Amino acid sequence: MSRESYADVLRIPGAAALFGSALVGRLAFATVSLSLLLSVQASTGTFAAAGAATGAFGVTNVIASPTRARAVDRFGPTRALLVMGVLFSASLVATAFGCLADAPAAVLIVLAAVAGVFAPPLGSTMRVMWASIAPDARILPRAYSLDAVAEELLFTTGPLLVGLLVFVAGPVTALFTTAAVAFVGTALFCLHRHVRAKGAATTTAHAHERPLRQRGFPTVLVALTGVGLVIGTVETAVPAFTAERSMAAASGILLALLAAGSAVGGLVYGHRAWKPALAIRLTVLSIAFVAVSAIAALAPDQITLGVILFGLGLFLAPTVITAYLLADALTAEHVRTEATTWTNTAVNFGVAVGAAVAGVLVDHAGTTTAFAVGAAVAGVLVLAAGSRTRALGAASAPAAGGAPAAGGAPAAGGAPAAGGPTLPEEDGTTPTAASAPGDLPASRD
Repeated sequence: MSRESYADVLRIPGAAALFGSALVGRLAFATVSLSLLLSVQASTGTFAAAGAATGAFGVTNVIASPTRARAVDRFGPTRALLVMGVLFSASLVATAFGCLADAPAAVLIVLAAVAGVFAPPLGSTMRVMWASIAPDARILPRAYSLDAVAEELLFTTGPLLVGLLVFVAGPVTALFTTAAVAFVGTALFCLHRHVRAKGAATTTAHAHERPLRQRGFPTVLVALTGVGLVIGTVETAVPAFTAERSMAAASGILLALLAAGSAVGGLVYGHRAWKPALAIRLTVLSIAFVAVSAIAALAPDQITLGVILFGLGLFLAPTVITAYLLADALTAEHVRTEATTWTNTAVNFGVAVGAAVAGVLVDHAGTTTAFAVGAAVAGVLVLAAGSRTRALGAASAPAAGGAPAAGGAPAAGGAPAAGGPTLPEEDGTTPTAASAPGDLPASRD
């Protein structure tokens, strides 16, 4: 049986333009954290305020995520995303002007928090659109895999772009650029014919079907919170690490190495067959991810830290891919958009807390302490999730007869139902598609 290629995905009528516009808008999520952090730090002279600003952005992004998802379902993606895109960009512009005017740190933190409220969920919406425009279910794994790999490339080039802009024109220019990219990409995405044709959802889930009610689902969220906490720590401590050595622009390169490692790890993970159950994989990968992050506290220079961050990235995408596969296995098809939102919320919550705490630690104890404390707290979370491996495995195991445990029964002909869990392909590999629901972390929508 033939396997669809990435080229087949882009040959779907309208897919290339739709996907391209989504990637333009999603580039803003690859640049917003670093540009916001460096802009506020340059304006206030303190990483504590900068970490608080990025943390405030992340916290409000987390809190507003379910409301934004419901707004997209209720009003349709065109109306909802256009409003969010305008308000998100306007909030970033206001923050940039505040930095130029040397506004008080409290004002900058509030403006960053407002921006987090309106961050448009382009990644989650794009996943829904893939399911809508795909001609059959068999092409969905390749579509999701293409989406995941492309986003990792964004998160590789995004920090590099910020570093270049900081070097040439200063951090506030990077923040203005982020606002412009977010507005243009969101507008192009919303005006695409496939998006305009997408109406509001009509299916309402019962209370007992909600993701948070599913056995094992909260365990996945705990593990992802630990992952996010490490990322938030890294995003704050790395710029401080380079600033201590008078090489602030190098922070973009170091963070790009993290994303590059994640892309490589995702590709390797997605093209091999793995015998251990998903629950065991999540435990092993998340523990390995946190363990590598702890080594960053020992890095003596930028080159060593870059190698460590690349190694850390190797475990990032596989960990999140596994978590998304588990989320699919634990939830029914018609609540998977909500499940995606909660998994992203867990990651972004961890990012927000990690960024805020690391900012304080950097100012008062240094980057070594920030890396170490972030890894220690994250370790507690992933070990707590790991202690529930047996229960999680039982909850995600297929029901009798081979059907997925939570509403993801195969469609006729053996192909997975559109929007259902991504099943292993005919060669036994696990598609990297699993990472597409709502995108990978680090302030990603």
